[in-house]
Amino acid sequence: MTDKRKALLALTLLVPAPSLGVVFGMMLFPDSLAGTLLFGFTKVWLFGLPLVWLLLVDRSPFSFSPPKLGGFGMGILSGILISMFILGVYLLVGDTLIDKQAFAQKLTAIGLGSPLKYAAAALYWIMINSVLEEYVWRWFCVTQCERLMPKPAAVAASALFFTLHHVVATSVYLGPIAVSLCGLGVFVGGAIWSLMYIKFRSIWPGYVSHAIVDLCIFGIGAALLLGNR
Repeated sequence: MTDKRKALLALTLLVPAPSLGVVFGMMLFPDSLAGTLLFGFTKVWLFGLPLVWLLLVDRSPFSFSPPKLGGFGMGILSGILISMFILGVYLLVGDTLIDKQAFAQKLTAIGLGSPLKYAAAALYWIMINSVLEEYVWRWFCVTQCERLMPKPAAVAASALFFTLHHVVATSVYLGPIAVSLCGLGVFVGGAIWSLMYIKFRSIWPGYVSHAIVDLCIFGIGAALLLGNR
């Protein structure tokens, strides 16, 4: 199998997984054992496939993606700028586009309605899930896209793939206009982090930016949840 065909197969196996997890865990079987198991399976698939592919298909050694070229300054700056933009949009139109009561009800339906559980989920997403997403969507996805297309197209494609499951997930909590705005923001963030990966060939500068942005987003979510009490 050629490198291009292998890359296409890798993306075909990878990209739908997180969206299916959201559909099973948040839409079809929310707050249930079946939903939790199916959501967990798609997570294991999403994060396990790149490692299995690296070792068994590409036959390359595992690496912790050391930041030999730096990039942390860009990571911090981009994270702050993206967060300021998100916060500005929320302050301008958040009350118009987001139904706080419905948002709190949806969080409760998936088991995140209490401040303690929400804080635990936020800590996981910021400290662990953001690293895993950089590993999947920047290292693995960008690398596969680069084998199929020029770098600018690879950045756009990887950002689009990264955006898809976020659009599905935010549609659980938000209306169409808010989902569209969030999707646009995720796409821009994904493109910036993909560019950073291509420039620095490490997931860690992008992670720093991603974690700052997630901290901002979960802070807004906490304000929405607590403001409805």
